[in-house]
Amino acid sequence: MAATHDLSIFVRHGEGGVAGMELAVDGIHCAGCMHKIERGLSRQSGVLSARVNLALKRVTVEWTEGALRPEAVIAGLQSLGFKAYPFLPAEARDADAQEDKRLLRCLGVAGFASMNIMLLSVSVWSGNGGEISPVTRDFFHWLSALIALPTAAYAGRPFFESAIRALRAGGVNMDVPITLGIVLTLGMSVVETWNHAENAYFDGVAMLLFFLLIGRYLDQLMRRRTRDLAGNLAALKAETATRLGVDGATVVVPIAAIAPGELVLVRPGERVSVDGIVEGGSSEIDQSLVTGETAPVAISAKGRVHAGTMNLSGMLTVRVEAAGSGTLLDEIDRLMAQAVESRSRYVKLSDRAARLYAPLVHATALATFLGWVAFGLAWQQALIIAITVLIITCPCALGLAIPAVQVVAASALFRRKVMLKQGDALERLAEIDTVVFDKTGTLTLPEPSLANREAIDPAILEAAGRLAAASRHPLARPLAFGAGEPRPPEGVQEHHGLGLSAIVDGTEMRLGSVAFCGAEREARAVAAAYPTASLIAWRHGERCAVFAVDQELRPDARASMRELRALGLDIVILSGDRESAVAPLARELGIEVYKAGQRPDEKLAELDRLATSGRKVLMVGDGLNDAPALAKAYVSISPISATHLAQASADIVFLGDELAPVAASIRIARKARGLMVENLWFAVLYNAVAVPIAIAGFATPLVAAVAMSGSSIVVTLNALRASRPAATPSEQAP
Repeated sequence: MAATHDLSIFVRHGEGGVAGMELAVDGIHCAGCMHKIERGLSRQSGVLSARVNLALKRVTVEWTEGALRPEAVIAGLQSLGFKAYPFLPAEARDADAQEDKRLLRCLGVAGFASMNIMLLSVSVWSGNGGEISPVTRDFFHWLSALIALPTAAYAGRPFFESAIRALRAGGVNMDVPITLGIVLTLGMSVVETWNHAENAYFDGVAMLLFFLLIGRYLDQLMRRRTRDLAGNLAALKAETATRLGVDGATVVVPIAAIAPGELVLVRPGERVSVDGIVEGGSSEIDQSLVTGETAPVAISAKGRVHAGTMNLSGMLTVRVEAAGSGTLLDEIDRLMAQAVESRSRYVKLSDRAARLYAPLVHATALATFLGWVAFGLAWQQALIIAITVLIITCPCALGLAIPAVQVVAASALFRRKVMLKQGDALERLAEIDTVVFDKTGTLTLPEPSLANREAIDPAILEAAGRLAAASRHPLARPLAFGAGEPRPPEGVQEHHGLGLSAIVDGTEMRLGSVAFCGAEREARAVAAAYPTASLIAWRHGERCAVFAVDQELRPDARASMRELRALGLDIVILSGDRESAVAPLARELGIEVYKAGQRPDEKLAELDRLATSGRKVLMVGDGLNDAPALAKAYVSISPISATHLAQASADIVFLGDELAPVAASIRIARKARGLMVENLWFAVLYNAVAVPIAIAGFATPLVAAVAMSGSSIVVTLNALRASRPAATPSEQAP
């Protein structure tokens, strides 16, 4: 009895009762394949969506939880003529390597056969002074057939197998007309040789296969280049974790077996395998994946670590919050996959056009054959022209024109810590003329910081930090963090709405409001120096200090504003904060238009006003009160630190503490839109020029093979330019 495979471990379980799985699929070559898979799977009961990525040869399927098993999805693809299996990066790389080797073997056989047939032809013709007898000619034709027929049977397998799978599933793909052209040419050549005709095309078939395989191999290399640019995150995912038992014993288990609340050990030099809180040990972490900061960050007890980051120096004990699914790395990977699978307006346009390819090309070839026969041309010559039409028309250029750009642009954004959530976000982003920023958590860092740290005695900061460590108030966090998150003193009491107190060295120590600590005189001087800051006072006997806690500008906010202006964009601040906090920041950033004290409905009204005046607005925000504005704007971006609702409302999410991804996203979007238009026009013009030339009989099947392969490579190479957007003036400066 055949063994069955449990694929449930590969299923993602999302919100709202939606399950999903990513599959690697063999045999996807054109937009027709994409449409066939998506349409076929969508007809399955329970399937909510099926999205094909042509460049990555992957399919993402989502269905209602419990409505079907993942095995049914693979069986559905099998019935459509496609072999599918759960996407595993290592297996995908192996499959790519195997396909490369197979194509090279086929290419070598076709090239060797072509060379031998040509050498045989030269020898026969030169040995007979350019004239040969019918017997010699027939012998040469049969000898050529002896080489060409087995060559076609072997070297043509990449095309034949794909065509047969499509036909068995009741459909067609781009390999069907290629296969039809090769078979018709071979069949006609055998018939002509049997009837002692002067012409046979065995040499042409071998050369045709040779050039088709060159195109297929180069296309494979270009797709792999595109996949590499997609920034595969799988290398960052640990397959196992070291679980720490209650008795102190350690055991290495698969990530899928780790549950929230358990303890895991992370040794020096290992990748962190889970999201969690450090309970023991100290180390340095390379967390450039999360923050974009390349310098190692010190981490100790109560610090947070994320899957995919690298533990550099010390042993850590981590309390698991999420493992496998639900981690930040998993969310980034999901956003990245969603970005390259989503359909933009241009993708939908090219899909619809490429979908018409199969019926149109066969009808055109048949009409060409019948037309030339009607005009009195010999059926053999008319058939060769019809075969040329079958081969020269290229849906690949049309099918790849937009997805290739989208994948490369999405990967270029990912390298800049940006993830797309909507397929058409790139196109909309390229059209914006105004950028609206929220202030708190967007132009400023999400966590407040100690603004007057340099003016505070370190001993006082340490003492205040100990007391602050016992508080959950958000303004106490910068003090505790600034003091190195020390252990709080014994017997801390909380006075609701006022602050904290504890007896230290026999004297009461207080931390809280200015009035609670009796620090009005000291507070006046600090308030004058830091007018936008919130004040926290500390008193221990006669000693007193006032801390200014303020939102700190993102480190590159000024440079980012200059870059946005260099891109010709108007900048506006809409903030819910008070006027006294917004005005100084706007002046510091050189932003003339700002509004403070804005409620969510007032932000919406302002966006409506801008839209009515013809503006296309990019909204950048992170707070709960920004969610309606993010959803309303023409396109929107949120930092990864944003509230869940704000992220859900945004079209794009960026990582790290810098604003540079905003300007970078706009530059890449503008470059990508231009390349999409270029590729579409090239694909359309290629077919508009090539097909009439083939119909008129001015091309051969060999020329058609070269042209068809070349067109696919041209659009893919052009798409790769999206990874290098034009530099801004600041980047061009020495």
